[in-house]
Amino acid sequence: MATYDLEEQEQIAEIKAWWKQYGNLLAGIVTAVSIAVVAWQGWNWYQRNQTAQASMVYGVLQNAVLENDAQRIKTASGELIEKFGSTAYAPLAALTAARVMSDAGDVKTAKLQLAWVVEHGKDQLRDLARLRLATLLLDEKAYDEALKQLDGTPSAGFAGRFSDGRGDILAAQGKTAEARAAYQAALASLDKAGPSAGGNAPPNRQVNAAYRESLQLKLDALGESG
Repeated sequence: MATYDLEEQEQIAEIKAWWKQYGNLLAGIVTAVSIAVVAWQGWNWYQRNQTAQASMVYGVLQNAVLENDAQRIKTASGELIEKFGSTAYAPLAALTAARVMSDAGDVKTAKLQLAWVVEHGKDQLRDLARLRLATLLLDEKAYDEALKQLDGTPSAGFAGRFSDGRGDILAAQGKTAEARAAYQAALASLDKAGPSAGGNAPPNRQVNAAYRESLQLKLDALGESG
C-alpha cells in the first residue's frame, strides 16, 4: 500500500475537495463541448450532403432546360425548393423555372417561383426576382403590387434597373412626371457607374450604350417636361 508524507496527503485532500465541489460541473462542461463538437460535425456533414444532392437535382433541371421540358423543370425546381431550400441551388432553380414558365404562358407558376426567391433568396438573386416579378405584375396591370416589389434600396448594381422598372410602371399609370424622374434617376445611376460598369471589356460598353439609348427613348416618349 502506497504511503504519502504529510504534504502529499494535504495535496490529495485538496484535489479531492476540489473535485467534490467542481467535478460534476467540469464533467458537464466536457460533455457539453463534446456534444457541440459532434453536433457541429454532424451539421457540416448534413450541409455537404444537402449540397451534393441539390447539385444533382439542379443538373437534372439544366438538362431539362436544354431539352425544353417544362414539366421536368417545374418538378426539379419544386424538389429543390421543398427539400433543399437552404442551398444556393434552390433560388437559381426557381429563377430558371420562372423564366421558362413565363415563356410557356404559365404566369401563375412563374410568379410563385419568383415570390419564393423574393422571400428566401439573398442579395442579387433576390433583387433579380423582384425585378422580374414586378415586370409580370406590370403586364397584368397590377401597378401597386409591382411598385411594392421595387420598394427599398436594392443591392449594388441594381439601383438603375429598379429606377427603370419604377419608370415603366409609373408611365403605364399615366404618372408622366414621376416616370420621367425615375428614368432620369436610372440614367444618373448609369452615369455614376461609368461607361464600362462591371468591367472594361467592350461588350459591357456596348450593353451600357444600348441600355442608355433605351432609357433615353423612354424619356423622349414621355415628351418635354413642364
